[in-house]
Amino acid sequence: MLELTPREVVAELDKHIVGQDDAKRAVAVALRNRWRWNRVDESIRREITPKNIVMIGPTGVGKTEITRRLARLTRAPFAKVEATKYTEVGYYGRDVESMVRDLVDSAIQMVTAEKRKEVEADASERVEDRLLDLLLPEPEWEADEEAFKEKQERHARNREKFRDQLRAGVLESREVELRVEKKTSPVQIFSNIGMEQMDVDMQGMFDRMMPKQPKDRRLTVRDARRILLDVEVENLMDQDAIQEEALRLAEENGILFIDEIDKICGPEQGKSADVSRQGVQRDLLPIVEGTTVNTRHGSIKTDHILFIAAGAFHRSKPSDLMPELQGRFPIRVELVDLTRDDFVRILTEPTSSLTRQYVALLATDGVDLVFEQDGIDALADCAWKINQSTQNIGARRLHTLLERLLEDVSYTAPDPSTKKVVVNADFVRERLGSLLEDEDLGKFIL
Repeated sequence: MLELTPREVVAELDKHIVGQDDAKRAVAVALRNRWRWNRVDESIRREITPKNIVMIGPTGVGKTEITRRLARLTRAPFAKVEATKYTEVGYYGRDVESMVRDLVDSAIQMVTAEKRKEVEADASERVEDRLLDLLLPEPEWEADEEAFKEKQERHARNREKFRDQLRAGVLESREVELRVEKKTSPVQIFSNIGMEQMDVDMQGMFDRMMPKQPKDRRLTVRDARRILLDVEVENLMDQDAIQEEALRLAEENGILFIDEIDKICGPEQGKSADVSRQGVQRDLLPIVEGTTVNTRHGSIKTDHILFIAAGAFHRSKPSDLMPELQGRFPIRVELVDLTRDDFVRILTEPTSSLTRQYVALLATDGVDLVFEQDGIDALADCAWKINQSTQNIGARRLHTLLERLLEDVSYTAPDPSTKKVVVNADFVRERLGSLLEDEDLGKFIL
């Protein structure tokens, strides 16, 4: 984990997310506490649990983006799930333990990618030798020892010449015959529903049972190198060590983001079975407070996974959650609605702001797209007014308006006549003014 102070974490988040200082401070402190936890004495470390967070705020204000950027910043295993897709154990649908399995899968991918970078240099050397074997096979044995020795020496000299040409890229189009092991696909006799709840790697079992059928293929050196590199990398990586490190990483640094948690809030529904609300809360409780979950890669303890929940809480409130579950999320942060000035900052300040994205996209067609300040102000005014008069969807409104604003420009961009486009206030009013005048029409614009 990167050793970032809370101030440094907030500064990094400020590069991508506008406003919401309270939420940024909360996640920055939670991250620093994770760093501190890794350095305290072992005797007290077992007693310290993560301080889970509940983010409360309307849609489109940055709840998901803050958590995603935090995980990317810290290089921690991260999984985002929606609470609405889970049901109580024993009913049709996914059970809550599958979110932990998703986190483990994310950790496996992270560790595999890191190990791949470590072994790629050795794998490339092996690939080079195998390509030379395909381009220049070993000489056949001869009874005449001197003639055979001379043939071997000539082969060694030619091999070094081929090696130089291979490194220079001269032989990329040369064809070679490569034997590729093709795995037979077994007949699917199981449905996908419920398979993620099984702790056995069924696909791996089938791969080991079904025979591999080698097949000779004519490929260019360029394509053969790609196939051989994957094979050599796979041979050099220790899968058992990868699984052990991934499980440890997920246990100590994992972040689980549970979105739409407000959708499972609500009072008890009498005696009827409420398998997607109270039932999910009851199943979620032991996961958050700490238990052991079996996965296809091994068992993982959830005691020190950081859980960040989020919800708009329009029709419910955090106190509608089960009291036991409320106690497991001691930090509550409220995110505020975006203002007109926030929209202006979102369009200009982040390193990958929407305006910069569209400038880069249209530049590929040779179009010089220029956003003037009065055009940005007019676009922010339009987004804020539509959010106030219709459904408030936060910053997502800007995506829709920009796409509508630049629809004609994107359509005509490949034409030679389109070279420069200036987005000013008049340009915005001309194309988006009808949305402000006709409220009924504005309701159909996301």
